[in-house]
Amino acid sequence: MRNRKISDRTITILTVLFLGSAVLLAFAEPYKRSVVRARIAEEHASRALGAAAVSAVGELKVTIKEWDVPTRGAHPHDPALAPDGSLWFTEQLQNKLGRLDPASGAFKEYPLKIEDSGPHGLVADSNGNIWFTGNGKGYIGKLDPKTGNVTAYKMPDEKAEDPHTAVFDAHGIMWFTVQVGNMVGRLDPHTGKVELKAVQGQRALPYGIAVNSKGVPFFCEFGTNKMAKIDPQTMAITEFTLPEGARPRRMAIDAEDRIYFTDYEGGNLGRLDPPTGAVKMWASPEGAKSAPYGITITPDGAVWYSESGVKPNTMVRFDPKTEQFEKAPIPSGGGTVRNMVATPDGRVYIACSGVNKVGIVQPAR
Repeated sequence: MRNRKISDRTITILTVLFLGSAVLLAFAEPYKRSVVRARIAEEHASRALGAAAVSAVGELKVTIKEWDVPTRGAHPHDPALAPDGSLWFTEQLQNKLGRLDPASGAFKEYPLKIEDSGPHGLVADSNGNIWFTGNGKGYIGKLDPKTGNVTAYKMPDEKAEDPHTAVFDAHGIMWFTVQVGNMVGRLDPHTGKVELKAVQGQRALPYGIAVNSKGVPFFCEFGTNKMAKIDPQTMAITEFTLPEGARPRRMAIDAEDRIYFTDYEGGNLGRLDPPTGAVKMWASPEGAKSAPYGITITPDGAVWYSESGVKPNTMVRFDPKTEQFEKAPIPSGGGTVRNMVATPDGRVYIACSGVNKVGIVQPAR
């Protein structure tokens, strides 16, 4: 009897073990399949994001000093650096241009005689004249700071209703974009002649523009996933396709003529190598909804830009050598930093439109 009981107990134990193993195997197989499916889904998701590289983010050690613009509701849009080091800016909603002396903090404002000009972009020439785009009235203006007089250069085509962003090449020729008018143009200050060129597509929305070391203008097509260049002689336009879904808004060109751009829609920093057409994308620190906007490159080769989709807006520094990001919040919140410009000593001038301030970003030494 005893031997039979042991035998029965053994049989029972073996039966339980067998059934348990069967249950475990039954659950294990679906689990393995679910893990495999999850890994496949992750790989597909990475491809769908355009393989934007993700890098570690550090603390950006800077001092950001901001000043209130004297006129309330000015909505400072773009900043510019004058030869004397002063910070100029457009007061888009108050029809003025403004100047800040960073050393003293003193402001001077220049009202525009053409009503509702909607001054948008601006840039200084080598003689200290301040040129701006009259975005609301279809002209480009030149302000003489000594007299306050403005010379207006009207667009030769009424469809070019909104001159947007302007830049000078090494020969003193101004190149500019016309966003809603879907054109690019050039202005010869010596003759006053303005020439326009239509951009391919119905809504390319030409936006940011810069000139490389060879005198070739490049611009963003904010309405598409493209960048483009202009032949300085013929004004023929050549386009470069970016990853699907990208929307380049502002751009800056480094010492090697590589183009960095802010992908406003996708939340990325991008780089285009024009000779090869190769594009590389990095996910911005605050992710897909960060809305990168204003951008510039300091003399040390660092790429600076703002994230306008987060509160407060951030200042971001990207090191192309290490591909590392650093970020810091803008004290006032920024209220959308739409453009910025670097100084020869490595500072960054910004205009904080939504909070009616202008500022200077000073890297820690």
